[in-house]
Amino acid sequence: MTQMIDAHFHAWQLDRGDYDWLTPELWPIYRDVKISDWANQADVHKIKGGVLVQAAPTFEETLFLLHQAHMHPMVKGVVGWIDMLAEDAIHKVALCAASPKLKGLRPMLQDIADPNWILQPQIQPVLNAMAERNLVLDALIKPIHIQQILAVSRAHPSLKIVIDHGAKPIIHKSEMLSWENQMKQLAQATDNHQVMCKLSGLWTEAARGQPVVSVQPWGKALLEIWTPHRLIWGSDWPVLELAGSYSAWREFSLKLIAHYSKGEQDLILGINAKNIYKL
Repeated sequence: MTQMIDAHFHAWQLDRGDYDWLTPELWPIYRDVKISDWANQADVHKIKGGVLVQAAPTFEETLFLLHQAHMHPMVKGVVGWIDMLAEDAIHKVALCAASPKLKGLRPMLQDIADPNWILQPQIQPVLNAMAERNLVLDALIKPIHIQQILAVSRAHPSLKIVIDHGAKPIIHKSEMLSWENQMKQLAQATDNHQVMCKLSGLWTEAARGQPVVSVQPWGKALLEIWTPHRLIWGSDWPVLELAGSYSAWREFSLKLIAHYSKGEQDLILGINAKNIYKL
């Protein structure tokens, strides 16, 4: 039986002080979150492994996540963060790669004002170092960044890239065609050995209070564009709780992919994540 993986979840400790985005206004998730809290959610759905993803732009948080992950066998991989513009960035890449559980790095591109930030000359050697050490670039992007990620994929053909949350589309029919066309371009210009996309995070992009079925057209589009061979399921828990429950997102996702074969469903629900992250 294929081990099911949740390829995107978070854990945080508020008094660490580096989660600037996490304010009391986000009251449903403004609390300490432990890996065991996620495991309680995942166990209900027979999910036995997960990828723990950074939520703060600090190397200290990466070390914190790795420490937590080493105490929890359900964590199969960690996606961390480094300052890619720092003088010691390549050294930090090597340091990260030396940890068996560190599988990728994620610059928080959605929060950076310049959409071309990732294309700066001084960042290219860092991306090369990541590719050499089999570290995945997790792309936390919005539609405005898709063309830049396409450029990165062309400049670094051996760099593995995972698009987080379907590139966080605006959940409104007037915005769908542009997002869809750009995603198609990215998918068609790359292959399943280099770029994959997460089926995650869509519900929290919808207007607050919308039912999960409101994102079905975007979920279907991701399946058509990326196919089961390049799509990876993730919960984005506990951020997910800004929209709804773990169980509701999981059940929606399983219905969305129900018409595919068992083998294709297994790709989405575990195998693809294992392959690209080398879990």
